[in-house]
Amino acid sequence: MIMLDEVENGFWRVNPMVAEAFDARVDVQAHALHYVRRLTEVGKYLLMVWPYHAMLGGIGHAMVSAVEEAVFFHNMARTSQSRFEIKRNNRLTENYSVLRPEVLDSLVGDPIAQKNTTLINRLITSDGVIIAGQAQSHCVAWTIEDLRTEIRDRDETLAGKIYLLEDCTSPVVVPDIIDFTEQADAAFQRFAEAGMHVVKSTTPMAEWYNFQVIDFS
Repeated sequence: MIMLDEVENGFWRVNPMVAEAFDARVDVQAHALHYVRRLTEVGKYLLMVWPYHAMLGGIGHAMVSAVEEAVFFHNMARTSQSRFEIKRNNRLTENYSVLRPEVLDSLVGDPIAQKNTTLINRLITSDGVIIAGQAQSHCVAWTIEDLRTEIRDRDETLAGKIYLLEDCTSPVVVPDIIDFTEQADAAFQRFAEAGMHVVKSTTPMAEWYNFQVIDFS
């Protein structure tokens, strides 16, 4: 975890070799300071250095084969086209949430990214939204938080069609180093209080509160 004062005093600096990959007009060290300062101002997570994961083109980015097969079967059986979203396409900002990057502006206030309004509108206008994935304490939590913000700005009753599969997600835990379980539990409690439904995959969907199950037989 990189603290703001550590960037301010030069303890952390951008690798010059990495800086070469950016537009020459971008002062990456100045942007790094702006970036960490913005994260601190809005009270989101500190800048984190994660192990490489979900690398585009690698096995970590691919869907688990059983899930991919189920998605494909659903496409064929229900004549329903799946939609895949690639998260993050701007090297000047991160995406925990699939709905918007962490920081949207540059040091001088120019926009560097924008929220995914197309996906947001699709979710909000859907009959029901079921959310699962990793990690409960970070990417999942902030995706739901961003969705909750959009719902609050439009119609708070829409939260009632959001279902969170709590047994199909888990927090970031590194034994003897850090454990985000408490933050994940607090986030899901906050979402439940906002009107979303915390459910389990082992409970038949017909028993989920107010969930409409369509009979295709």
